[in-house]
Amino acid sequence: MAYSTEHKAQANTLEYRIFFKNCNGQYISPFHDIPLYADEEKNIFNMVVEVPRWTNAKMEIATKDPMNPIKQDVKKGKLRYVANVFPHKGYIWNYGAIPQTWENPAHIDENTGFGGDNDPIDVCDIGSKVCERGEVIKVKVLGTLALIDEGETDWKIIAINVEDSEASLYNDIEDVRRLKPNYLESTVDWFQRYKVPDGKPENQFAFNGEFKNKDFAIEIIKSTNTQWKALVTKKADRGEIDCMNTTIQESGFVCKQDVAKAVVEAAPASGPDSPIPADVDKWFYYQKN
Repeated sequence: MAYSTEHKAQANTLEYRIFFKNCNGQYISPFHDIPLYADEEKNIFNMVVEVPRWTNAKMEIATKDPMNPIKQDVKKGKLRYVANVFPHKGYIWNYGAIPQTWENPAHIDENTGFGGDNDPIDVCDIGSKVCERGEVIKVKVLGTLALIDEGETDWKIIAINVEDSEASLYNDIEDVRRLKPNYLESTVDWFQRYKVPDGKPENQFAFNGEFKNKDFAIEIIKSTNTQWKALVTKKADRGEIDCMNTTIQESGFVCKQDVAKAVVEAAPASGPDSPIPADVDKWFYYQKN
């Protein structure tokens, strides 16, 4: 299924939003209405691209907003840009989320001993193409890394776009280690240090930072899908999460198109991008602890 996006307000502003439509031009939530699987028989998953490779703006599915558009994260009233920690520039993969998944804060992960981070599960696409914000791609799962982010379980799924010219060569995590030397080590380094320039400590990992294989990763995804189902059917405390959707009839949060359209139309009109602050390009150098 093809998806399209509608941009509202100006990029690099607090009001900027990216709303989603399905192939029929109907508004949908990228969190709730895009299916988990692109091809369940082949274990091919949908991925919503939030952050294209090499960029710094911390874009994310707005889980607390009606219709869950993509917006830029805000810290202390300011737009959040991820720092460049040498030798990295921005994100080193296309970064995004698998829809219809949820890392429940009340669910203590048996592997990590911590609750979830209250978001859809994160994905790092290692393919060659630099994707666009809001693009929905089909990915083959290769493995996972268990990040412990400020006392929360934050799984990072490693995957590759099935349309990548080399996708057939990658079938498990060891293929990444063999064919992309040092990429996995760089991934650990990136996640460990990316918050340090903001004055925070290095992130920690379960399994001593070791990657788990494809089968393990798929089971983690299935678990977070089960948690999402409980979320949208009112069997789990949703807190501030907005479960408005247009297709999940059994959820109790389903709405008609005119309601979804009203949410989109209430957002400011689109306009030219605002400039990115010059200090976003600063490079930070420091020794690992």
